[in-house]
Amino acid sequence: MSTELKETNTDFEVRSLDAVCINESELRHSWWYNLKYLIAGVLFGIILVKSEVISWFRIQEMFRLQSFHMYGVIGSAVAVGIISVWLIKRYNAKTIHGEKITLHPKPFSQGQIYGGLLFGFGWAITGACPGPLFALIGNGTLVIIVTLLSAVAGTWVYGRLREKLPH
Repeated sequence: MSTELKETNTDFEVRSLDAVCINESELRHSWWYNLKYLIAGVLFGIILVKSEVISWFRIQEMFRLQSFHMYGVIGSAVAVGIISVWLIKRYNAKTIHGEKITLHPKPFSQGQIYGGLLFGFGWAITGACPGPLFALIGNGTLVIIVTLLSAVAGTWVYGRLREKLPH
């Protein structure tokens, strides 16, 4: 009888605690293969600027319930997300390379309430959510670098305190 230890890869288990969708591609590509994501990000940033989603005034109007603009944008994004996930599940969609897309269930926890409140307070105070931070910086609003560094610091603190926080 052999007494060898079985090596297990626990990275998947750790990441799956925090993620809704985990797709581990076995494909390896050259560095330039990722340029399409840079181009998509730049185009997305332009859309954010042109649609005024990064406007501090638009965000304040939303939190003061004075305008429907931001609610319409967010609601549209939620609707597109719901339809996309439904289509992925309904037709067992695969990636462009033929790999299966797997969506793992994420149970609700009280930590999501606390995190959502903290996120919302930060958004209301700074006038910027994490998505358009780079678009704001690219648009010349350099003071947002403080918000970006604060977001990175908050992520680091969360990582350090993760085991002690409610999940």
